[in-house]
Amino acid sequence: MKSFVYIAMGSAVFAASCSTGSGKIDYPETMKDTTVVEDYFGTKVADPYRWLENDTSAATEAWVKAENAVTDAYLAQIPFRGALRERMSQLFNYEKMGVPFKRNGKYYTYRNSGLQNQDVLYVQDSLAGDSRVVLDPNKLSDDGTVALSGISFSDDGKYLAYAISRSGSDWNEIFVMNLADGSMLDDHIMWAKFTGVEWLGDGFFYSGYDAPEDADKAYSSKNEYHKVFYHKLGTPQSDDRVEYEGNDPLMFYSASVMENRYVFIYPSDGQNTNILLKDAKQPGAKYRTVVGGMDSQCAVIGVDEARNLIYVYTNKDAAMGKLVAYDLRTLKQVKTVLPEKEELLVGVQQSGKDNLIVEYEKDAYNRAYVYDCDGKMLNEIELPVMGSALFVASSKDDEVMYSMKSFTVPGFIYAYDKKTNVSTEYWRPTLDINLDDYVTEQVSFQSKDGTTVRMFLTHKKGLERNGKTPVLLYGYGGFNISLTPSFNPRNLPFLENGGIFASVNLRGGAEYGEQWHQAGTKMNKQNVFDDFIAAAEYLIKEGYTCPEKLACNGGSNGGLLIGAVVNQRPDLFAAAVPQVGVMDMLRYHQFTIGWNWASDYGRSDDSKEMFEYLRGYSPLHNVKNDGTVYPAILVTTADHDDRVVPAHSFKYAATLQASNIGDKPHLIRIDSKAGHGGGKPVSKVIDEYSDIYSFILYNMGEEYVAPAAK
Repeated sequence: MKSFVYIAMGSAVFAASCSTGSGKIDYPETMKDTTVVEDYFGTKVADPYRWLENDTSAATEAWVKAENAVTDAYLAQIPFRGALRERMSQLFNYEKMGVPFKRNGKYYTYRNSGLQNQDVLYVQDSLAGDSRVVLDPNKLSDDGTVALSGISFSDDGKYLAYAISRSGSDWNEIFVMNLADGSMLDDHIMWAKFTGVEWLGDGFFYSGYDAPEDADKAYSSKNEYHKVFYHKLGTPQSDDRVEYEGNDPLMFYSASVMENRYVFIYPSDGQNTNILLKDAKQPGAKYRTVVGGMDSQCAVIGVDEARNLIYVYTNKDAAMGKLVAYDLRTLKQVKTVLPEKEELLVGVQQSGKDNLIVEYEKDAYNRAYVYDCDGKMLNEIELPVMGSALFVASSKDDEVMYSMKSFTVPGFIYAYDKKTNVSTEYWRPTLDINLDDYVTEQVSFQSKDGTTVRMFLTHKKGLERNGKTPVLLYGYGGFNISLTPSFNPRNLPFLENGGIFASVNLRGGAEYGEQWHQAGTKMNKQNVFDDFIAAAEYLIKEGYTCPEKLACNGGSNGGLLIGAVVNQRPDLFAAAVPQVGVMDMLRYHQFTIGWNWASDYGRSDDSKEMFEYLRGYSPLHNVKNDGTVYPAILVTTADHDDRVVPAHSFKYAATLQASNIGDKPHLIRIDSKAGHGGGKPVSKVIDEYSDIYSFILYNMGEEYVAPAAK
């Protein structure tokens, strides 16, 4: 039986059909424009699907509709898809809570009763007191697609400024609430982006761009000339003053305010950062440079007025990070508080007047300590599990709270007493699964060049290596981001069905400092792919699985990873799911803030050598067409993704479908009213991952069996 959708596109008519059996899929016949050819240093590169970059055209809309019809028909015939989605919903349906944080004498926390699309902000008068709703983002839209992306309390405790994102976009709107009665002020900020909200006096700073000339292109046009603005309450946005801007269109600028007077500006090229300072209580004060040079990553941790110090994290001449202090008056560096160690410094917070809560990362999981402000270690905080810690502390009091997560620990919250060095459990959730039945092990293996790479494997206890266990291999490998142990209910149906979730710590990330990061960037990017391939080979060699039972998955830069690895080693995998991936490495910098990724990737217009290197692994440009059998591939993207525009996935999927790479399904799932992933409603997350895991298991020849039916 077949289902058909006929859609006219210009003078062409496409028949989108999908067999409900296991036969060949009839994909939409995507138009090729052979006249689009780009010249790169004398090399001609065709781009026949460039018309799909126009995300608002009727032609692209028709193509999206046709592709989704094919994908929907394929997924609908997977017999266990409904049961898997039902179980996924059950496993998402548990109470979730963020770490409480204190503002103006009250405690705030984010909570979700289970299947609420967005987390709700609550307040309570004490940690043991009753809670009440401050802001429920679920009431801001009918379908849960409006997400809360940031909040900030005024120093007098009267107002809450909050930013929202619509349909997953990076564009933010800012509103202001009167906390006394919950009423809304008239203030409304548009076109904020990559921003916080920092109060000073009777207004706040935020970052954004001038309104786009063509609002229809707001989700794909290149973003240039980021600025910091100051908004005074009760005035229209048109009166907002530009607090800081630069001459370089390809820079970011953000602000922070400390002690209600010190305004810090952070110019950033997307990787490295400078720090400028102005004392707002000094009439006519100008910004002065604290850290310059744009050759390191740095951030202000706090201002200690009693000691006349500014605490600054930096990795300048310290690949693993260190904490230094600058004189608040002269802005000269005066001492190193925490020198570089073998472990990666990942977090420092002031706690009371005399202490620092310091977090390090070793082999991709956290360790925590209490230091005094001169850099003397006072205590190691004994963390309850091997995982990821999130601490909340303040210079205003000695209270410390933190959460712990791992692949099998779903966010336990603890109160820590510095005097006794004891952590007391404050809260833990209850799930419809016994997580004690599961275990995480960390393994290591050698990459192609002999580099040691580590990987976390999570599975049921008592696993026997029979070479046939379904495995999902997940990676990222870029932008100085560590993949530390984390909990996500979307993986639970796969685990309880006997699968292994493997998370690999690739070069390009932050796990072992800046050298580890640089080893996976630009002309070293192949190292990332080699590490991932070596992980797959290790899993097979050690008897965990085989290519017929191995799937791979990654998102964004991880989507690029999956696209590149599948081109290079299609024989290793049964299924691949690249999500919101950077697939066109020659043109990525032409859209929204894609130019920001050049620090990791390099650009095709940098040099002939860089162009050739990028073209050599670009997923779009290296799809084979010679009969090589590719794994089943489900590409995912969304119509409001203005981080990695959907054209990347559109062009890649069209290329897959037009190439001679075997009869396995090569589909694209295009979500609506969704973006790069942040703020996605829980209902959409459940839908998406039910489809992803159904696709993976089906193409491994596996069935999903719900626990109740076992």
